[in-house]
Amino acid sequence: MAKFEVCCNSFLSASNAEDAGADRIELCSNLQNGGTTPTFGLLKLCCQRISTPINVLIRPRGGDFLYSEDEFEEIKQEIQKCKIFHVNGIVCGILTSDGNIDVKRTKELVELAHPMKFTFHRAFDLSRDPMQSLKDIIETGADHILTSGMAKTAYEGRKLIAELVKAAGDKITILPGGGINESNIKALAKATQATEFHFSASKVTESKMTFRRENILSNVEDDYTLTYSDTDTIINIKKQLLSEK
Repeated sequence: MAKFEVCCNSFLSASNAEDAGADRIELCSNLQNGGTTPTFGLLKLCCQRISTPINVLIRPRGGDFLYSEDEFEEIKQEIQKCKIFHVNGIVCGILTSDGNIDVKRTKELVELAHPMKFTFHRAFDLSRDPMQSLKDIIETGADHILTSGMAKTAYEGRKLIAELVKAAGDKITILPGGGINESNIKALAKATQATEFHFSASKVTESKMTFRRENILSNVEDDYTLTYSDTDTIINIKKQLLSEK
């Protein structure tokens, strides 16, 4: 049976994912910037009120995945915080300056996170060589690799994802993510033979503010729209994959 991980950027998103029957939640903030570590308040509230297993993205900033010693220490402190809340897993990843997996430091994080699970996130998609990166991540002891197949979307990267699934065998789980929706998940599953999928099922809704002063705070998104994981969209994605062939 396929499993579904929903990427959630708020308590509303996490609550909707749980209502829709998600198998796992990836909790993060700042999806518009590729996702960063969620706030303490969001993490605590979700751990108090959500029973679905929660994996926490640990990413101190946007940009690349080459981290200074201070940033590496910050990552370790965040993992320790997650251990206090007994979350299901950590989502993180580090590269070297030449585009390879930073095996030494990633392995240190995997060991620090234990017994929590560890997903090496889409830093994989920015690495130099996918098959060498697969071998290196397996060496770290990580449990999953989140990937779009080094393409803009997982469907576009389906050929590489299929190769990764086959090469990974039972050593690590390949978790396709990126642009997955109702229209492509069944074809993606058939092409890749993946058994777990990651998506946000995002919906944009208008703010309830009646007074509006436009374009002051944000040059990235409209200041008066909200984006969250939508219950019906999650259910529809699941139905598309689980429906009869």
